[in-house]
Amino acid sequence: MPRSSNDKVPCAYVIEGTWPYADLAPDAPVSAHYGQALARNIERALASSGHSLRTLADATGITHSTISRVLNGKVLPDIGTLARLEVAIGFQVWPGLAAVPPSPPSRPLR
Repeated sequence: MPRSSNDKVPCAYVIEGTWPYADLAPDAPVSAHYGQALARNIERALASSGHSLRTLADATGITHSTISRVLNGKVLPDIGTLARLEVAIGFQVWPGLAAVPPSPPSRPLR
């Protein structure tokens, strides 16, 4: 699936730890933060719903390998894939603005 920018895949920005709970590089784009939060949300939703990758694949029509790639930070899903995941799981998994790390306070202008 092509990316709309020059961002690398989300997991490429890991500097320490294990995806999706790793520390990301300070210059990681917002897409990497969204991908990481999305993967954590899907993991929690899978645990809560009782779905496995295979049963979620069957329920959504998305291959289990695609779901695995999303979970492993190898790809960001398109909106249709995201919608099918949320409907099948019964939880909102897209993290929204909560995924964006806080910016450091700006310095006053002189």
